[in-house]
Amino acid sequence: MPEIQHPEDAIVRLTHTTICGTDLHILKGDVPSCQPGTTLGHEGVGVLHAAGPSVSSFKPGDRVLISCITSCGRCDYCRKGMYSHCVDGGWILGNRIDGTQAEYVRIPHADFSLHHIPDGADEEALTMLSDILPTGFECGVLNGRVAPGSNVAIVGAGPIGLAALMTAQFYAPSTLIVIDPDRNRLELAQRFGATHVLVPDAGTAEQVMALTEGRGADTVIEAVGVPASFELCEELVAPGGTIANVGVHGTKVDLHLERLWSHNITITTRLVDTVTTPQLLKAVTARKLQPASLVTHRFRLDEMDAAYDTFGRAAQSKAMKVIIRVGS
Repeated sequence: MPEIQHPEDAIVRLTHTTICGTDLHILKGDVPSCQPGTTLGHEGVGVLHAAGPSVSSFKPGDRVLISCITSCGRCDYCRKGMYSHCVDGGWILGNRIDGTQAEYVRIPHADFSLHHIPDGADEEALTMLSDILPTGFECGVLNGRVAPGSNVAIVGAGPIGLAALMTAQFYAPSTLIVIDPDRNRLELAQRFGATHVLVPDAGTAEQVMALTEGRGADTVIEAVGVPASFELCEELVAPGGTIANVGVHGTKVDLHLERLWSHNITITTRLVDTVTTPQLLKAVTARKLQPASLVTHRFRLDEMDAAYDTFGRAAQSKAMKVIIRVGS
C-alpha cells in the first residue's frame, strides 16, 4: 500500500490498467532508468483513495484518469507544455517510481497528473487515453504535421500506430498507408480507416511511390522502434516531408544523409507530453473516437503473467491492447 510522501500526492485505487509496449522494452533492458523491483505500468483509471493537503482539484471518491506523464505544472518545461521533461516528474510511473499495475498507486503532483472522468464514460476506452492515444496523436500526427489532403504512411500497426491512424483522420489526409508484417493488424488498420495496407518487403518503397504519384509520403510515422523500420521511413518520405519518430529505440539507427541531405526533410522525436489529453477526452466522450475497439483481451490482476505472455506474443495471440481489471 503506497503512502502519501508529499503534500501534492494522491493515492489512487486502480479499477483498470493495461500493458504498454514500453513495458516490454523495459523487460528487454532498453530502459536502464527502471531498476529491478519496480512495479511497472503507467496507464490506468481508478478512484481517488486519499489526497495530500495541497491537492485542490480532486477529493476521495472521484473517478480519475491517470496520465502516463507526471507534471508539476510550474517548472520551465511544464510552462512550455513539455510535461515529459518536468524537472520533478516526466515519465516516472512504472519507470523511476512504482507504477499502475497494482491495486493502488501513488500519483505525485496529482492536480496536474490526473483528469476527472465524466459520468457514464467507458473506463476501458479511457484507459487508452493514459498513453497510446496522446502518444500517437502528439508524437506522430502533430509532430508529423499531418495536413488536409496530404499523404501519410505509418510504419507499424501496433497500438501506437493504430492510435496515430485514428487521430490522423482529424486532419483529413487523402492517403493513409499502414505498413506491418502482421496481416491481422493490417485488417484492423483497414477497419480503422487506412486507405491502403502493405506488408513490408523489398518493393515497399516502390509501392508507396505508386500510391503517391511518385512523390512519397508527406508524413511518415515510425511506430516500431527498430533500425529496419526507421530506415524504411527514410525511403518513404517525400521531399519537404517529415519523419515523426514514435518508436522506442534500443539500438543505433543509420541516418542516410548521403541520400537525404538535399530533400528538405524534417525528423522529429518526442516523448508524449499528454497536453492533448483533455482534447482527446472530449473526442472520446463525444464518440468521435472509439478507442475501446483497440481492446482485444481482458484479464484480472492476478492473471498478470498470462496478460504479459499474451501481449508479448501478439503475432500469435492477435493481441492489440489488453485490459487488466483490478478488484471486483
